[in-house]
Amino acid sequence: MTDLFGVSPEHTSLSETDSVALLDTTLRDGEQAPGISISPEGKVRVARELDRVGVETIEAGSACTGRSEREAIRRVVEADLDARVSSFARGIQEDIDLALDCGVDGIGLVVPASDRHIETKVGTSREEVIETTETLVAYARENGLWVEVMGEDGSRADLDFLTDLMATALDAGADRVCYCDTVGHASPEHTAEAISRLAALGPTSTHVHDDLGLAMANVLASIRAGAEAVHATVNGVGERAGNAALEEVAIGLTHCYDVATIDTEGLYSLADTVANVTGVALPPNKAVVGENAFAHESGIHTDGMLKDDAMYEPYPPELVGRERRLVLGKHTGRAGVRAALADHAIEASEEELGETVARVTELAERGKRVTDADLLAIHAEVQGRARDRRVELVDLTAAGGGPTPTASVRLRVDSEERVAAGTGSGPVDAAVTAVTEALGIADLHLESYHVDAITGGTDAVVTVEIEMSRGGRSVTVGASDADITRASVVAMVDAIDRLVSATDARVPTAD
Repeated sequence: MTDLFGVSPEHTSLSETDSVALLDTTLRDGEQAPGISISPEGKVRVARELDRVGVETIEAGSACTGRSEREAIRRVVEADLDARVSSFARGIQEDIDLALDCGVDGIGLVVPASDRHIETKVGTSREEVIETTETLVAYARENGLWVEVMGEDGSRADLDFLTDLMATALDAGADRVCYCDTVGHASPEHTAEAISRLAALGPTSTHVHDDLGLAMANVLASIRAGAEAVHATVNGVGERAGNAALEEVAIGLTHCYDVATIDTEGLYSLADTVANVTGVALPPNKAVVGENAFAHESGIHTDGMLKDDAMYEPYPPELVGRERRLVLGKHTGRAGVRAALADHAIEASEEELGETVARVTELAERGKRVTDADLLAIHAEVQGRARDRRVELVDLTAAGGGPTPTASVRLRVDSEERVAAGTGSGPVDAAVTAVTEALGIADLHLESYHVDAITGGTDAVVTVEIEMSRGGRSVTVGASDADITRASVVAMVDAIDRLVSATDARVPTAD
């Protein structure tokens, strides 16, 4: 009799496992997703973040890909990380030699495991695969490399052959063998059966894809069946539907089974870094790191959260480096609006609160996302107050052509005009630099920047939403314009104005 994961009762339960090692393959398998190309600088940046949270092994790339890839791998090696750095290598000696030239600590040696790959892709036989694997493992070990042998398409391989192949690898000196569900084909029951066979031979890891939405289930089945390590990518980026998501593996094991993996408090920073270097934005509903993971709009939920932080959350957001957010929208009730106003040190009477809630609902029902700036403007109107701006944008000029994008701004600050110019990686960056230069406020921080919507056609309008903070205060502001640079600067200046006005402090001169 077996359980949900196809594992017999005599197998060790997850709760009895102390820790699981993680091999991150964002820089290799993640980069193989269509449209993703990570620069050497980006690879080093991600590798440092992975090392900071305690990932055991970082697969930095495939040395056989080309000269630029090898240079990127060398850059990661030279970053002097605590993590083991490895290169992906095909089943040929040349790939091992190229990996050695990069100075890596080890390799992931991939060899065909299914007959489809053995006969059709490689054009060889089972016997030759076993012989080649034995020879290459011995060669890599003789040259001082840590070796993990990966049986490609292992989930569709004959399990008897897969067992023989991995036994040969371990006998030849491999440090670990890996079960690969290369096309995301397997059920948890099949995964458990395969892993249990390999784990009986020696150290075993699991590498699964999410084509059926079963990546996390297969990870749990693997560990329950004896796997001691998991391959994953940050944010689940990877070929087709992606890989097992490192952040989901880490928090799932920690929260549900008290199994240690890495420092989970660095997960959001890591996810944000990978989203930036890959250009693949985080889906709002992404588990653990998505924008909505700790956001609450519903009146019932917000009221409950204000009474008890754990009312509608499985674990504290701080566990993964996040903060809880109360979002304003059509479902927001009085408790949510009262709390949002309180964040800006504003008290409202019951009558004012009721009218503010009604206007927030009306605005949201028109399809508008309600920002902090919208809320403050609505409440000011309800109270009959005119907004007294302290920082206004008078003029903006930006140029993105040429080798160095530039921008200049003219601001009105407490009735004084200020002019400044800046350069940046693009016109938006240059304009933000110019605004910062004009204001001279050192403790302003741009927490987030999102391009929320773009209309179609030649008259396309872009909507930019930003979050800025100063001291213990933060504010979200949105702005729309046909020019993304102007929308960005208008939103930024509005946010700065609200943060400055909230403290009533003098805006320092730029010098």
